[in-house]
Amino acid sequence: MKRNVTLEEISDGRLYGFNDMVNADCQDCVGCSECCRDMVETIILSPLDIYNLSEGLGKSLQELLNREAELNVVNGIVLPRLKLLENKNCCAFLDDDGRCSVHSFRPDLCRLFPLGRVYENGDFKYFLQVGQCAHERTGIKVGKWIDTPRPSENKKYILRWHDILARAEELLCDSRDEEFNRRLNMALLNTFYMTPYEHGRDFYPQFACRAEKMEAIIFSD
Repeated sequence: MKRNVTLEEISDGRLYGFNDMVNADCQDCVGCSECCRDMVETIILSPLDIYNLSEGLGKSLQELLNREAELNVVNGIVLPRLKLLENKNCCAFLDDDGRCSVHSFRPDLCRLFPLGRVYENGDFKYFLQVGQCAHERTGIKVGKWIDTPRPSENKKYILRWHDILARAEELLCDSRDEEFNRRLNMALLNTFYMTPYEHGRDFYPQFACRAEKMEAIIFSD
């Protein structure tokens, strides 16, 4: 999700690579779950997030939308995000002890926090958000903190998904045709979210197949 701020406003002024040390380690966030409360509605769910949550919980996106997630417009694109439970004022996955019940397959943005990504020249770097977490943090390698399996394949997926969203946003921004905008949003939702992924099969080839079909549409000109 884009933020209309400068890096100087929200970061420590540095960019980090996958193997760099960064002061992001929260020491297991003992006694703290604020980011599972105040920031829940900023957690946009990617196709891989939905694949992991569906596999881990045995729920489709449609079932997740009944309680844990909701659809929201982000830069003109309809995307799912985590939902704030109003009666508890927290993420639906936060248990009674203030711990994440889906921690082993938590969404990408949850893995990143308090890091963010900045995209440039077909690549991305990480930055450390400041002022977002009062918990005392210590140094850790970026890759260890994010703890995402198969980082090389994951990075290719992240860049490809980012390019698809960027192009879709450009098309939606330029278009004044409401029917075209609706059809494009439905195509994105159906292609990457609503159509279930085959569990037990590798996510990345499944995503690549869907991405190829969508790219044929949005990059056709």
